[in-house]
Amino acid sequence: MNVVADAKALNQTRIDGQLCEKKPLRHTPAGVPVAEARLLHESEQEESKLSRQVKCEISLLALGAQAAWLEAAPLGASLAVGGFLAARSRNSKTLVLHVQTLEFLEGKENGQILQEEG
Repeated sequence: MNVVADAKALNQTRIDGQLCEKKPLRHTPAGVPVAEARLLHESEQEESKLSRQVKCEISLLALGAQAAWLEAAPLGASLAVGGFLAARSRNSKTLVLHVQTLEFLEGKENGQILQEEG
């Protein structure tokens, strides 16, 4: 199959959940911080006029400032994460959500203080 990439194709995802796993913060050879984590999502969605229980985990990858925010989030924190989906690597088809926005859903006042100081 020959697929032509469309630079204008939509690839945006937003999902809420709880931070259920974090790997230690690392840095690229260029010194850019990289954070990897997993988000547990649970919700009830409507599909074909039927209620469906949804429970899944999604891998997260954050670079730069977003990596620092993800690293600062404690396990169990409720987060709203936005970004784009991409393969984990050139040799993998496994999807990872690349974090572009990160919002703390509980204790927002603390998140805002961190943002002002950070």
